[in-house]
Amino acid sequence: MDFLPLLRELVRTYQALDTFSGQHIRKLGLTVSQFDVIATLGNTPGMSCRDIGEKTLMVKGTLTGVLSRLEKKQLITRQENPNDKRSVLVQLTPAGQRLFERIFPQHLAYLETAFKRLGKERLTTLQHQLAALRQALEPSHNT
Repeated sequence: MDFLPLLRELVRTYQALDTFSGQHIRKLGLTVSQFDVIATLGNTPGMSCRDIGEKTLMVKGTLTGVLSRLEKKQLITRQENPNDKRSVLVQLTPAGQRLFERIFPQHLAYLETAFKRLGKERLTTLQHQLAALRQALEPSHNT
């Protein structure tokens, strides 16, 4: 099982990224889930709950609670989806869009402090290696 050390390192890396990113997001006054929804909705005309769930990888129950808290903060609105009467369209309010425009670039700059230590060439190599791993794990390669 030559892949176990890689698997452990991949999990540790994800946990380190989650911790590093989460510390900054909490300093911005949001939970990681709230930030994820705001970042997903930023610069869009809005999305259905289903689309938000797919993009953020949040389960329905978690997403519903996050949306309720963001709605209480007046950062999002939920209304009938004009394209699909069976679903709800979630949009950032003007205050939510302003928050996105302020915090998203700040968070990218914060993340860049860690990633730039690797250098452009190494980042590109890692990206290609991770893409190869993802492709090996995708269902189309496992049949």
